[in-house]
Amino acid sequence: MNYKIAVIPGDGIGPEVTREAIKALDAVADKFGHKFEYEYLLAGGAAIDETGRCLPDETVEAAKKSDAVLLGAVGGPKWDNLPGEERPEKALLGLRKALGLFANLRPAIMFDELKGACPLKEEKVQGGLDIMVVRELTGGIYFGERGIKDTPDMGKAAYDVELYSEKEVERVAEIAFSMAMKRNKKVTSVDKANVLESSRLWRKTVAKVAEKYPEVTLENFYVDNAAMQLVYNPKQFDVIVTSNIFGDILSDEASMITGSIGMLPSASLAEGEFGMYEPVHGSAPDIAGTGKANPMAAVLSASMMLKYTFGLSEEADAIENAVKAVLEEGYRTPDIMTSGKRLITTSEAGTLIAERI
Repeated sequence: MNYKIAVIPGDGIGPEVTREAIKALDAVADKFGHKFEYEYLLAGGAAIDETGRCLPDETVEAAKKSDAVLLGAVGGPKWDNLPGEERPEKALLGLRKALGLFANLRPAIMFDELKGACPLKEEKVQGGLDIMVVRELTGGIYFGERGIKDTPDMGKAAYDVELYSEKEVERVAEIAFSMAMKRNKKVTSVDKANVLESSRLWRKTVAKVAEKYPEVTLENFYVDNAAMQLVYNPKQFDVIVTSNIFGDILSDEASMITGSIGMLPSASLAEGEFGMYEPVHGSAPDIAGTGKANPMAAVLSASMMLKYTFGLSEEADAIENAVKAVLEEGYRTPDIMTSGKRLITTSEAGTLIAERI
C-alpha cells in the first residue's frame, strides 16, 4: 500500500525527533511492504523565518491533500515578541481548524520499565497506568470571541469567550465512548458545571450520548477535583473526555505522572480517518541540536498514525514493541536516565528502534 504523509518538522527539537520517527516508518515499510511518500512542509517559527507567516496557505493545501500529517513541534523564544496572531503556536490552532481536527487523543501510558521515573508513590501506580485523555480541539475558549476594551476605572480589560455547541460536544463524546468500549468501559467527563453555563451544556450533552452506550459507566468530575484525583488515585481513570482548555491542562498533568513527557504521543482526528500526529512535548529549544531529545514520543505518534488513520494495527504494534524492547534492554535518553542504564542520543534511540522493528 502507498500512503502520502505530510511532514511538518517545525522548530527546536522538532526536526530531530521527526527524523527518528521517519526511520521507524521506513523500517515498517521495508518489513511489511508499504510505501510512505513524505512531503515536507513549513509551519511555526521555521515558516515565519522562511515566508513571514506561521502557517502558509501552501502548507494547509498540501496537508489537506495528504493521507495524514506528522508534526514535530513549533515555537521558541526567538519568536516570543511577535503579536499573538503571528506567533508560531498560532500555526497549531490554524492547522486544527483548517483540517477539521476536532478530537485530540493523548494516551498517558506508564511503561513498566520507567516506573522508577514516576513522581508518585509506587502504591499509587502499582501495575502501571493507561489513561486516554480525549480533548475537544476546535472549540471553546481558544477559538471563541476575544478582544480588549477600556473600562471606566480599571484600565484596559481583555476577554476570551468559552463557547460550545451541542454538535461539538456530541462528536467528541462519541469518540470517547467508542474508545471506552474497546478498553475498560468507563468515561469520566470533566467540566466546571457548578459555575460555567458552557459546562452545564457540556454535561447534559455528554449524558445524552452516554444513553447510547449502556455498557459504559459515566462519571462527572469538576476540573479541580479531576486535577487532584489524577495525582491522588490515577488508576481510577480509563477514558477522560473534556473541553479544549481543560484537556490541554489535564493531559499535560497526566503525561507527567507517567514519568516523562518525552514518551507520550498524541493524535488529532477529523471526521473519517484523517489525522495529525505529534508528540505531546514542545520544541525544547534549550536542548535542540544537542542529541539529548527523546524521540520516542514522536516515534509512538507515528505508531498511532498507522493504527488510527491507516488501519495498520500489526505495523503499529511493531513500533510499540520495538520501543519497549529498547527500554527493556536498558537504553535511555537523558530525560529518562537512571542509574545503571545506558545513555543514548536522539539518533541512536531512533536507530535502535528501527533495528528492532
